[in-house]
Amino acid sequence: MNKPVIGVLGASGAVGRAAVRELRRLGHTRLRLGGRTASALSAVAEENPTCHDETVRADATDPEDLRAFTEGCDIVLNCVGPTYRLRATVASAALAAGAHCVDVAGDDPAAEDLLKAGDPTLGGRTVVLSAGALPGLSSLLPRWLAGQGLDAAAALTAYCGGLETCSPTVAHDLMLSLTSGGADGAAYGEALAAVRGGRRASRALRTAEDTEHEAFPGRVAVQPYLSGESERLATVLGLDRLDWYNVHPGRAVRALLNVLPGRLAAGEDPDRLAERLILAADLDLAGRKPYYVMDFALSGTASARPATAGLTLRAASSYRLTAAVGALAVEAVLRGEVPAGVHFACDVLDPDTVVTHLRSHGAADLRLTGAAAEAEQVEEGVL
Repeated sequence: MNKPVIGVLGASGAVGRAAVRELRRLGHTRLRLGGRTASALSAVAEENPTCHDETVRADATDPEDLRAFTEGCDIVLNCVGPTYRLRATVASAALAAGAHCVDVAGDDPAAEDLLKAGDPTLGGRTVVLSAGALPGLSSLLPRWLAGQGLDAAAALTAYCGGLETCSPTVAHDLMLSLTSGGADGAAYGEALAAVRGGRRASRALRTAEDTEHEAFPGRVAVQPYLSGESERLATVLGLDRLDWYNVHPGRAVRALLNVLPGRLAAGEDPDRLAERLILAADLDLAGRKPYYVMDFALSGTASARPATAGLTLRAASSYRLTAAVGALAVEAVLRGEVPAGVHFACDVLDPDTVVTHLRSHGAADLRLTGAAAEAEQVEEGVL
């Protein structure tokens, strides 16, 4: 049986290059690498010359390029953006070519576009959206944690952020998320909001511009932020309370984020603001080692008694985390583990498989506390 052809669009970018490596580690050898710069694609292909990957110049905004790239693929892994500008462009092209699609982002706008045609099964094809670090892993890890030593979960507190370079896609998507990215044309999320009594509560939390958190080195700023993914997570886990904080260790990035909404409202050029975000991230990173952290504290009950379970993930890069989740989503679709239709990665990927992969492939370090640590010790003792 011929091995499937996997198209990686944006293969020379920060996420795409890491995704190619992850797919190769999983044993996939028929990769079609797509992007706008031929020389950059060739450099990615030459990292493993024994694979003989195909390189195709493809611009995600050009319908003819997308048609040529997706034709003959069994599945397409989309690693390009800006997410909220492309929406379902790449997924639609893949479906038209008879291929499945995994998008490391996508979110609600892409799902809405794909379901407009009225066929929830997409003609027997599968699209997996939000198969990245955040969104994606940000929901998979709490779901996994909820099964480690707790009988029921009631409250979750999360801190996610780090110090790393800012790609052009991330910079543009961050600005676009202020007015899009959520369901029905809403913004991606709401600052200062939280879940109380199982429902969204506006202005429930406050920003701390200069504070400390044990999972992060040095002083940081923390911004409460409730996204659509987080609200869905609260519903799935049956949480009464959820507090989510985006963590900003760099002063230059945080200072720019504080004035970003006003600058956009005043009509300042988004491309220029994106360049400033990229520069600010580089300034914050100068002389420091990049890192990314996800810290979760879940409270609930175990054996009818109050209990807590904690998980702290540390990685050198959120881009590699995104690549790992995207590659695992491709693997799950090819194995027939995801039904036809449109899905979010957190709803269809097996959290155990994801955590095992992150640990065994060195993509991240995971530390457990409380009931989760006790449950793992019991499991190791049994084994």
